[in-house]
Amino acid sequence: MSEIIAKRNVAPVAKQALFLLFRIGSERYALRATEVAEVLPRLPLKPIARAPQWVAGVFAYRGAVVPVIDLSALTFGHSAEARTSTRLVLVHYRPDETQAEQWLGLILEQATDTLRCNPQDFQPYGLDNREAPYLGPVREDAQGLVQWVRVSDLLDDAVRALLFPPPPLDPAQLEAQP
Repeated sequence: MSEIIAKRNVAPVAKQALFLLFRIGSERYALRATEVAEVLPRLPLKPIARAPQWVAGVFAYRGAVVPVIDLSALTFGHSAEARTSTRLVLVHYRPDETQAEQWLGLILEQATDTLRCNPQDFQPYGLDNREAPYLGPVREDAQGLVQWVRVSDLLDDAVRALLFPPPPLDPAQLEAQP
C-alpha cells in the first residue's frame, strides 16, 4: 500500500521530444523529429530559374516533385558544404492549419545526430528577428547553444507561391465558365 502512495507523490516526468540536430557552419540547430518525413543522402537537383539563390532546386520523389532549399544559404548566405554528412531532409511543410501538408526538402550539414529533451528547455533568445522568423528559441547544453528551426515559418508568401503553385485549372472547368 505504501508503494502506491509513493508513486502518487512522485513528480510527473517531463514530456520528452526527439530532435534532429544539424549544423550551419559551427552553429547547432534542431528540427523536431515529428516534422521530418525522411533523411536522404544528398541527391542531384534540377535548378529553378529565377528563384532565390537559397532555393537549391527540385527532385522527383515517390511520384511528387519536391522543392528543396539550402538552409545554410537561406540563413547566412552561403551554400551548405558538400560533406559526407550533408543530407537532404524531407520535412512535412504546412504553413498553417488551413493548408494541406506538402513535402519540402532541406539541405542540412552534419544532420547525423539526434537530441531527446523537453521542448520547454528551449527558451526565447531575446531578439525579434523578422528576417528569419523560422529561427526559434534556444537550448543550452554542454556543447553550447542549439536553436530550434520551425519548419512552418521557413518560407514567406512569395517563395511559397513559387515553390508550391496552385494546381492548374481543369480545361473543362474553363469551358463551363460564361
